[in-house]
Amino acid sequence: MSIAFLFIMLFGLMLIGVPVAISLGTSTVLTMIFFTELDISTIPQLIFDGINKFSLMAIPMFILAGNLLSKGGSARRIIDFAKSMVGHLPGGLPMSAIFACIIFAAVSGSSPATVVAIGSIMFGAIKEAGYPKEYAIGGITTAGSLGILIPPSVVMIVYGVTAEVSIGKLFMAGVMPGILLGFMMLMQTYLGARRLGFRAGKAEPFMQRVSKFGKAFWALLIIVVVIGGIYGGIFTPTEAAAASAVYALVISLFVYKDIKVKDLWNICLDSALTTSMIFFIITNAVVFAYLLTSEQIPQIIADAMLNADIGKISFLIMVNILLFIMGQFMEPSSVVMIMVPLLLPIATTLGIDPIHFGILLIVNMEIGMITPPVGLNLFVSSGLTGMKLKDVIMACLPWTLTLFVGLILITYIPQISLWLPNMMYGG
Repeated sequence: MSIAFLFIMLFGLMLIGVPVAISLGTSTVLTMIFFTELDISTIPQLIFDGINKFSLMAIPMFILAGNLLSKGGSARRIIDFAKSMVGHLPGGLPMSAIFACIIFAAVSGSSPATVVAIGSIMFGAIKEAGYPKEYAIGGITTAGSLGILIPPSVVMIVYGVTAEVSIGKLFMAGVMPGILLGFMMLMQTYLGARRLGFRAGKAEPFMQRVSKFGKAFWALLIIVVVIGGIYGGIFTPTEAAAASAVYALVISLFVYKDIKVKDLWNICLDSALTTSMIFFIITNAVVFAYLLTSEQIPQIIADAMLNADIGKISFLIMVNILLFIMGQFMEPSSVVMIMVPLLLPIATTLGIDPIHFGILLIVNMEIGMITPPVGLNLFVSSGLTGMKLKDVIMACLPWTLTLFVGLILITYIPQISLWLPNMMYGG
């Protein structure tokens, strides 16, 4: 009865428009008061213990680094470099946009920031080159979702803290799936352009490519700072986040000179607002997870599924369906905080690696960011282009189907996710 009340309250409040964090906290506290003997006076201590974790300090630092780079001209330099590499191929301009999204996702760690930074420059350019406008919007909006999969990723940090797994391993685990999905989208764009009759152009001279790489070099180097620093044992993921923020500040102010000192206040304020939203979700989710654990809900569900003889394959199908539905209505960090305490114990009981499970979950959240009714990237693209939301949804559909194919591969071939972290960390 207590759990039925909890979830009815939770989803009922969200359906009437109450923010996720408040819905979580309210439904949990009311359930504790009316249906359990748990002492609500322990909630402040639970919240403090839940957020008093060194690894959570990485969240504001990565958000700040992404904002510093996205407010400056790093996106333009990355786009120019991407054009020099693939712009001469059939579909070269939309391929350049997708390639730039993949790179900028690794630089910024944010899906909406990637769509804004690349889309604001490339939407019009692709349309003017004669491509259908849906081609530009669908590819960029979908490729922008890779921002939560390719490290550094705030959602990965939230999952790592919730699941109590290595954030460094999660970062490494996101690399190959991110490359796979990006390559599939590039191939889809290339084949589609050939079908539409677009021909290959003249490749840029080698030295011109080198020149554009040189201009983008300092922005691209942040990937090396983060990934190389973690793998090389120079930084922990949290220290790498701080280093990336300082690095982004230095190159934006003194190397590229894209921002001025007077701009820092608004950049820091935007970063603080985003961080506050995420931490407010985390604090309420900590109490929610405590209630589930106290009532032994994950164990009860796990025992029921095991007794029903539901195997690994059936479980993964059910998880993908559930996460797809949740991702359509909720922000990724919220889904992680709600579903991981419920699903991860079952997954580990069935022999599913927690790192692989985390990547599977994040790919589902990617799809959620480009599917209605609450797909954030859809609203960002609609606002940038002035297109109706339903038209943006239809434009994204072919690339969304490609992500579904990638999700199936990632779900049932764990080594796509686990090969790189196992090679680097052993396993």
